[in-house]
Amino acid sequence: MHDLITALGGIGVFLLGMVVMTEGLRSLAGARISAWLADATRSPASGAITGAIGTAILQSSSATTVAAVGFVGAGILTFSQSLGIIFGANLGTTITGWMVALVGFKLKLGSLLLPLIFVGVMLRIFASERTAKVGLALAGFGLIFLGIDLLQAAAADHADLVDMQMLPADSWFGRIRLVLIGILITVITQSSSAGVAAALVAINAGAISFEQAAALVIGMDVGTTITAAIATIGGTRSARRTGFSHVIYNCLTALGALLLIAPFVLTWETLIGPLATNPEIGLVAFHSSFNLLGAIIVLPVTHHFANLMYRLVPEDVDAIHPAIDPAMLREPGVALLAVERVIRSEFLTLMININLILEEKEHVIRADMTRLGQNLDQLHDFLDRIEVGNPDGRDARVLIALLHAIDHMRRLHERCDEDLQRAVVASSRQEIRSVEEVLDQQIDEIIAAVQGEEFEQARQVAAETCSRIVALEDPQRENLYAAAARDEIGLRYATECAEALRWLTRVSRHISRICFYLDRTANPLRGQSS
Repeated sequence: MHDLITALGGIGVFLLGMVVMTEGLRSLAGARISAWLADATRSPASGAITGAIGTAILQSSSATTVAAVGFVGAGILTFSQSLGIIFGANLGTTITGWMVALVGFKLKLGSLLLPLIFVGVMLRIFASERTAKVGLALAGFGLIFLGIDLLQAAAADHADLVDMQMLPADSWFGRIRLVLIGILITVITQSSSAGVAAALVAINAGAISFEQAAALVIGMDVGTTITAAIATIGGTRSARRTGFSHVIYNCLTALGALLLIAPFVLTWETLIGPLATNPEIGLVAFHSSFNLLGAIIVLPVTHHFANLMYRLVPEDVDAIHPAIDPAMLREPGVALLAVERVIRSEFLTLMININLILEEKEHVIRADMTRLGQNLDQLHDFLDRIEVGNPDGRDARVLIALLHAIDHMRRLHERCDEDLQRAVVASSRQEIRSVEEVLDQQIDEIIAAVQGEEFEQARQVAAETCSRIVALEDPQRENLYAAAARDEIGLRYATECAEALRWLTRVSRHISRICFYLDRTANPLRGQSS
């Protein structure tokens, strides 16, 4: 009973270490990893590489998968590109097994890392924000190997407590049953890493054979998809499509892995030697091998795989904006990055529409403006649902800047949608044409700067444009009313021109503030301003 309690405690400490380390790494590098995933993924192959590296760093395939869902929803990545991230995330999860096999068993650092846990906790309590995150990750790292030590201590002298006859025999039917047991273990623990660690301890202690451990690990790989599938319930079609892609891919990989057990054992013993010498190394090598082979096989046919998923989960024709995906709310950094990209895109659409208005082509933008208004309202509501942990952290600053930006965009949309007649007057009356031309000439430069992600330049150009228009407004209004007093123009005509001047000023101010906050989202450490 004492050893059973020790084993359960070891699993608990290992899971706690994974949670703590993942939280620390994600808060420390989550936003940067998310941005890197979006920027580095240009094809399914590059997506697989970045997905594997990102998952290895964050120690969370779920975070990587949620990022992929968010990027597809935001239009940052195509669905085919996101599949590469999913395929790579599977390979990235195997790094935990290598850590346990190479460091946990070979170096036996569990007890040696106790001071590291203390240092990490002290940093978390007393250090500054960024150093505290490092401390959290260090404490989690130490807890992982402390948990492995506890598991080994429980299994060291009691390998016979797990009777080989209690497990399914090493037959095809037996391996399928072991796969199902592996799935069940992952569903219960909500961590394939914990299951793999337990399998490594068992095989290291001689409690189970390599073939049995391999079948269990295959099942644990499939088990990780159950959580993803459940998480897609109630989500958008893009979320469901991505989640089901994960399930189908892992099931196909598991089928192939079952067929590879015997060839892997034969190859290992031919090239390296008896598996019994280093069974834990052989197990993690098998785990990595079948995930790598699965990615290599499926990447060349990613396009066909994506088409299959589109047929199984077709587009929702009634969806207004694909970026509104509840799945992203589980990862605030991913949600903020996705919304930031969408807001930039919608701002560019808004600027192009203003150009059309000033060129007296407003008749071509009505439907687009309606869609834009709906999107901005939904993005505003979605931002309201994002919860950031640290009110003084980077995510909080980005969230505040995005809320300011979308508020100004909604008001700018109203100026262009509801006050359209004033815009028409601004572009058609000779008396105020000089003011209108100031805005018209600078819009193209602002669009080019935002498209090139040169947000500081966009902010400077927009601020200078706004200042020039504000400086021109009062003198122009004085000239208009003076002309009306001399009966050179009608008072109604002068009033319409004055209202158009006010429209130009308000539009330029909104554009200036939007560019200011877009620059702030890209550079959240510059400080805040209202």
